[in-house]
Order: sequence, then C-alpha cells, then structure tokens
Amino acid sequence: MAVKNQKTKPNEADLGFAFNKENYTLLIVGLALIAAGFLLMLGGGSDDPKVFSEGLFSFRRLTLAPILILAGYIVEIYAIMKRPKSAN
Repeated sequence: MAVKNQKTKPNEADLGFAFNKENYTLLIVGLALIAAGFLLMLGGGSDDPKVFSEGLFSFRRLTLAPILILAGYIVEIYAIMKRPKSAN
C-alpha cells in the first residue's frame, strides 16, 4: 500500500490578520502614554540664560514623565505579543 503524502492546507482562521481590534486598541493606548510622557517633559527652560530655573527639576519632568513613557513601551510590547483569542 502506498501512503499518500497530502499537504495540509492551513485553516481559514490561520489566514487572517495577525492583530485584532484589541491589539490595535492597546497599541493606540501605548502610543498615547508615550506621547503624554514626552509632552510632560516639555518646557522648564528659562528665558534669561543668567537665571536658573528650578522648574527643570520638578517631579513632573524627573519622575512622572519617564514612568509614563516606560508604561507606554510596556503596553506596546504587550499589544504586539498578545495573541488573538481563537474562534474555536
């Protein structure tokens, strides 16, 4: 008896997009967090170069903004790595 080697066709579900709506939503949330972090870092300079501005070392610029940016990158990585739930 001869054994037939049949090539298996991928399921129709396997041919879909790699990301679904939830992945794209998480990507947008991550981008918004990153953008908010960079916006919080803006400013702090002084108009007069001879005058020192303490606003440069505020909590918002040194702590809050980098935490938001890091959280945004973590959300982005999670959104990329998250597999869509199977339809079965």
